Amino acid sequence: MHDILVKINDLFQSWGVLGLAVNSCIESFFLLPPPDILLISMDLAKPEKALYYATICTIASAIGGGIGYGIGKFGGRPIFNFLFKNKHQQFEQVEKMYNEYGSLAVFFSAFTPIPYKIFTIASGILNMNFLKFFIASLLGRGLRFFIVSIVLMLFGEAIKNHIELVILAVSAIIIIFFVILYKKRHLFKKKEE
Repeated sequence: MHDILVKINDLFQSWGVLGLAVNSCIESFFLLPPPDILLISMDLAKPEKALYYATICTIASAIGGGIGYGIGKFGGRPIFNFLFKNKHQQFEQVEKMYNEYGSLAVFFSAFTPIPYKIFTIASGILNMNFLKFFIASLLGRGLRFFIVSIVLMLFGEAIKNHIELVILAVSAIIIIFFVILYKKRHLFKKKEE
């Protein structure tokens, strides 16, 4: 399996920017290597184009998320079950997160290492508002890919092996911020009652 993923990544890399866009788009709804691998290698090769690469990656990934949403909306649970065999529990967790956090659940899946593709298809199945879904996807994917590109522009090869830690640290900060905001909002609602 590892050899297949390496060959797929090599193919996308040979296509350059088009490969980055195609990888970013398809990975949002199908099992492919994440575009981060290609983005990192392209950023390191041409740091002056890193923000351009992040933009391509963000737009293509959000479009792919929209395709995933359509797959879920029109294909329903049978398609989800076909694509993600033995992931029934994950779907239930996604549904629980939607009920509790709404579009923030999409944002976090788009930004963190949580499998974004599961959320894109589940969003269509659960009939989430498409505009909210798309905005959350665009913001989450954009934040993720721009952080990767900016960090690589600033620190280069030295930070490459620690990029996942950077994303996890930023994720933790964002999650803490939203938890505090969520708790304050609930506290404010209780005071009004």
